[in-house]
Amino acid sequence: MFRPARTFVLALAVLALVGAGFAQRTTLTIESWRNDDLGIWQNTIIPAFNAHYPDIQVVFSPTAPTEYNAVLNSRLEAGSAGDLITCRPFDLSLDQFERGHLASLNDLPGMEYFSAVAKSAWSTDDGSDVFCVPMASVIHGFIYNADMFAELGLAEPATYEEFLAQLQTIEDAGHTPLVMGTIDQWEAATMGYQNIGPNYWRGEEGRLGLIEGTIGYDEGGFVEAFRALAEWIPFLPAGYQAMSYPDAQNFFTLGLGAIFPAGSWEIGVFRPMVDFEMGAFKPPVPAGQDTCYISDHTDIALGVNAASPNHEAALTFLEWMTTQEFAELYGNALPGFFPLADHPVTLDDPLAQTFIDWRNECEPTIRSAYQILSRGEPNNETELWNYSAQVLSGTLTPEEAAAAVQRGLENWYAPQQGR
Repeated sequence: MFRPARTFVLALAVLALVGAGFAQRTTLTIESWRNDDLGIWQNTIIPAFNAHYPDIQVVFSPTAPTEYNAVLNSRLEAGSAGDLITCRPFDLSLDQFERGHLASLNDLPGMEYFSAVAKSAWSTDDGSDVFCVPMASVIHGFIYNADMFAELGLAEPATYEEFLAQLQTIEDAGHTPLVMGTIDQWEAATMGYQNIGPNYWRGEEGRLGLIEGTIGYDEGGFVEAFRALAEWIPFLPAGYQAMSYPDAQNFFTLGLGAIFPAGSWEIGVFRPMVDFEMGAFKPPVPAGQDTCYISDHTDIALGVNAASPNHEAALTFLEWMTTQEFAELYGNALPGFFPLADHPVTLDDPLAQTFIDWRNECEPTIRSAYQILSRGEPNNETELWNYSAQVLSGTLTPEEAAAAVQRGLENWYAPQQGR
């Protein structure tokens, strides 16, 4: 016999259970400037996370890179920002943490997989608090035209002296050895001085010495790095003083030059543009030096909005980000942006694998001016751009450039005053 009342009650019970299931689902929103990565997150990273945590939905919501800082800060102040915050390195994120917008992650399981260097971009000055999970770095080295090397019978150089000799061999064969311009300035420091420099100032030893005030830019490895950079001058393209960064990229990808002083981010740019085989070698060490150093520069991380109503779910996502699974997913989705967790990772792109393998051979460091030293005026990073470009343009000697950078730092940074 049909009993409508009982059927109605059962139906309500079923709906209540279904409703409870939906109510238990949490939606996390990620704030980011990486709008080019939307497809990677939607199609690769989020589905992999949901295979483990189907009840935590994730929405990747990027803002245009040039607008991100201002928009994010406005949202944080208004209490309308997403649950997870993509963190720029160093002072911008540190300021957000100090204003109470980012939560401390000291107790997050998985943070032990990250080295002090990897966490330095998202830690307080004294290292007592870390507030973002490191996602990726970029590594500096040299990308070369392997077909041209084969034609000239060249092998990858191990020492700086071998490197200079090979540049001369390439020049003598009628090719442009090194592809770089100086008009934009930043690449002279970023892919020049900061690329080869760590081998001279011995990575973290020298970088931390600058912060502590025990060494200056006008002595030791820091001035030696300017001298090594000046030796590039005879091997740069004709008219390089007027060559922009995009011009240099085009010059190399057209096969007009042998070696591009590079950041690993070029891998994804160059792949679809070249019709020759590419190789990469790490910054060559000075003759007689056993230890090599690479700039494995911290680039991007993810933190928790301290005001998020979904704090536990956000921590679950961040803990998953510390795993080997995430490291391999991210490293393969974005060749040239390397996961920072201390997990063995195999990458599909052979050039990317070459770069990341250097971590097994060399000591890592980051660019010298990025932590603490660019908070005053003149800005230390901007000064390095300017004076590195002047060294390469031949308008300043290495010693003059080193002295000028040092004066600028002493102008405001107390540990460097009165040494």
